[in-house]
Amino acid sequence: MKKRTFGPTGEEVAVVGQGTWNLERDDRRAAIAALRRGLDAGMTHVDTAEMYGDGEVEELVGEALAGRRDEVFLVSKVLPQNASRRGTVQACDRSLHRLRTDHLDCYLLHWPGSYPLKDTIAAFEELVAAGKVRAWGLSNFDEEGLARAVAIAGPGRVACNQVLYHLQERAIEHAVIPFCAGHDIAVVAYSPFGSGEFPSPASAGGRVLDEIAKAHGATPHQIALAFLLRFPSLFAIPKAANAEHAADNAAAADIELGEDEVRRLDQAFPRGPRRRGVPTL
Repeated sequence: MKKRTFGPTGEEVAVVGQGTWNLERDDRRAAIAALRRGLDAGMTHVDTAEMYGDGEVEELVGEALAGRRDEVFLVSKVLPQNASRRGTVQACDRSLHRLRTDHLDCYLLHWPGSYPLKDTIAAFEELVAAGKVRAWGLSNFDEEGLARAVAIAGPGRVACNQVLYHLQERAIEHAVIPFCAGHDIAVVAYSPFGSGEFPSPASAGGRVLDEIAKAHGATPHQIALAFLLRFPSLFAIPKAANAEHAADNAAAADIELGEDEVRRLDQAFPRGPRRRGVPTL
């Protein structure tokens, strides 16, 4: 599995990791098997959140990682309504308990909320000092929000920004990715297959995907991931609810697209105009 340095952390992290949103809706045994198969394939970047299944997914992840915690770059998130200075610390303690671990490798604010960002960041730094969190970052922040966070925390403190990014939703390419690249902030793409809206094989874009996939002996989903990962600051966290799907996702990390293939995909799935904010689900 290909790895990259995760922002300012210095950690080498798998470029294709494992998302867990809505995993509580799948068969529990199959979901745990999928996570473990992903680890076997090198997808050791595992992302979850206290919101997912009201904590149920963190418990599931904790079970899946039993005996293998040292292999994993483990990420969770605090809900904005819990992100006061005291509330962030308490939420982290609850997540650690559910995940059966004494620390997170990265802890994120799930999206901007009403509590002052400086208070949430102060809590993150308190958690770092206590050894409960090794790094912290943000999720669903636009470039203006990122700039505020950098101004509060100083350079080299915001580890990542986790945002919606897939072939048919490329808005972050306008300003968010360039801002992050300029400030050594990793970009983590969630729902990289479009959350159930993957291009149809019968569509014009789907046909381009299929042609490129056949040239690489790959699947269209693997090509879609490879396209996102062309940016050196990018990581992707697709969800897989079965072991075979997890192994397929991992194989995308080894695909190198040619310049002409990138150009064809860029034309087939135009990024569209710049908009305010960031897209979300």
